[in-house]
Amino acid sequence: MNFDYIDQLKQKLDDKRPLPPSIVNNLRDVYRIEWTYNSNAIEGNTLTLLETKIVVEEGLTIGGKKLKEHFEAINHAEAIGYVEEIVTNEEDLTQFIIKNIHRLILKNIDDDNAGRYRETNVGISGSHHRPPEHPFIQEKMDELMSCYHTNKTILHPVELASLFHFKFVYIHPFSDGNGRTARLLMNLILMQYGYPPAIIKAKDENRLRYYEALEKASIKGETDDFIQLVSDCVIDSLNHYLSMF
Repeated sequence: MNFDYIDQLKQKLDDKRPLPPSIVNNLRDVYRIEWTYNSNAIEGNTLTLLETKIVVEEGLTIGGKKLKEHFEAINHAEAIGYVEEIVTNEEDLTQFIIKNIHRLILKNIDDDNAGRYRETNVGISGSHHRPPEHPFIQEKMDELMSCYHTNKTILHPVELASLFHFKFVYIHPFSDGNGRTARLLMNLILMQYGYPPAIIKAKDENRLRYYEALEKASIKGETDDFIQLVSDCVIDSLNHYLSMF
């Protein structure tokens, strides 16, 4: 893993703190749109980056695009705002926060299931992994949170965030919106440690690498590929931030 290199880049960024508000605000606006666009595109949303910006920032509708796709963009941007609020307030990650993030993701899309652990069994399209049956969801989420709190002082923040993402989607606690929620939670953890959000890009080869790494971790229990993918995204974000100075 590139943790030593990541630490060097992170130190360079920390040395520049406090960051100028104008740069912070500009980066925040850019990342809010890129993060929203890529996370939704991974799940099949067809809004382009520019269309996502128009929907989120100007509140306009795009002809020929589904209403659901508009809500996915608006909701994700709102969920980012909530994540930023959690980080600013230095709140510890809880299942209440996880459910609130998910509630925002599915708002006006599936209000009946928004913020509620699933009560049915599910399969994952294109995957050989079968998530735990629904009666065990609460138990598995309790175990995930216990593992997270135990490892907070042991693992490197990037490894901690990566493994939380993987274990969360492995459990697949919600009926829909698990991927978006997982990426928001991954970045919430990274941001709590002072990292910029890591954007997992939706372009074809990267999307395939993302899903293949998750599948390998789910079926074989081998998480190195997924941690490496997230590490690469963290490096990209740190370099982007540093390029602004």
